Amino acid sequence: MTPKAVVWDIDDTLFDYATADTTGMRAHLTAEGLLDAFGTAEQALTRWKTLTREQWARFEAGETDWEGQRRDRVRAFVGQLLDDAAADAWFTRYLGHYEAAWALFPDTVPVLDALARTHRHAVLSNSSLHNQDRKLRVLGVRDRFEALLCAAELGVAKPDAAAFHAVCDALGLAPHEVAYVGDQPDTDARGAVEAGMTGIWLDRTGIGGRPELVRITGLDQLPPLLARDTRFGAPETFG
Repeated sequence: MTPKAVVWDIDDTLFDYATADTTGMRAHLTAEGLLDAFGTAEQALTRWKTLTREQWARFEAGETDWEGQRRDRVRAFVGQLLDDAAADAWFTRYLGHYEAAWALFPDTVPVLDALARTHRHAVLSNSSLHNQDRKLRVLGVRDRFEALLCAAELGVAKPDAAAFHAVCDALGLAPHEVAYVGDQPDTDARGAVEAGMTGIWLDRTGIGGRPELVRITGLDQLPPLLARDTRFGAPETFG
């Protein structure tokens, strides 16, 4: 029996997050006159991600609120004691450049269309419903997914089996009837397998390894893989 539904990760699976992140940061720093201070957009992005992790940890520990962690991230990044309004304005300008660079991967829509004839579609993301619903709508594909579940609202995140089971419940299907596709071998593919689903690792960059996982290097490989269903045999690897 082949899976009846495919559940998707979004960032770096359907949506080219890495490119949008770098392109948006480069455009923003250029507009702000800050690019020379960091050398390259990639170096600036590394700094931004480090600060994001640090401030998110403070938020999780209850040391600051949502707006506070974001404002402090901006202040640390630019090295200035900006007031709240200035920090908010800076972040809003950054989001504008980042969102202007949003794009789906070229293989996303063709494969969603190809599978729509035989499979239901849903999304499970380790983000928030507000962020991911808006992203899918801006990208023009929200109506292709009958369910969209996110960790912020669920209160549990991948790779916890409860997150995967929640999306199965939303579809009214048992785990063995659902395939999950994502770009992270452990958080996505292994987590799905341990939850009783068909877990498929989308290894777009060709990292390789992890022979215990079912691996594809492009979404065009997914329809034939699902058609012959490898769940009960050895992992089958493409690429």
